[in-house]
Amino acid sequence: MDPLTEEATKMYFYENRLKSFEGWPFDEDCMCTPENMAKAGFIHTPSDNSPDIAMCFFCLKELEGWEPEDDPEKEHKSHSPSCHFITLKKKVEELTVEEFFKLQKERNKFIINKSCNEAITKFEDTAKLRRSDIINTAMGEE
Repeated sequence: MDPLTEEATKMYFYENRLKSFEGWPFDEDCMCTPENMAKAGFIHTPSDNSPDIAMCFFCLKELEGWEPEDDPEKEHKSHSPSCHFITLKKKVEELTVEEFFKLQKERNKFIINKSCNEAITKFEDTAKLRRSDIINTAMGEE
């Protein structure tokens, strides 16, 4: 999900996050139920290899390898202590317009940071390949 779309913005609301947990492997007799995951800001973002990947819609932190006794809120706070969503003192519905826009500004910082880090990693990977090509050419190992 592109974090800048209207669909992603809808994830501020618990009910929309909860809907994403269709097929979540933990549903009862455990701490990481879909309800607790959604309350902690997570959305379900499974892959073919990892059916239990959850990502905070706000800080974009992805966590997997959930255990039944894992508390989503505690896990979120420990893995992403700078996430403003998990530290909110009131419900999204109770925020003033000003508070919401300040929160959205912080969310955009996470989005930009993640995008930049991905671009840097891609650039560094490409640079390593080119460097290897140059060295091989210089040594006559084409």
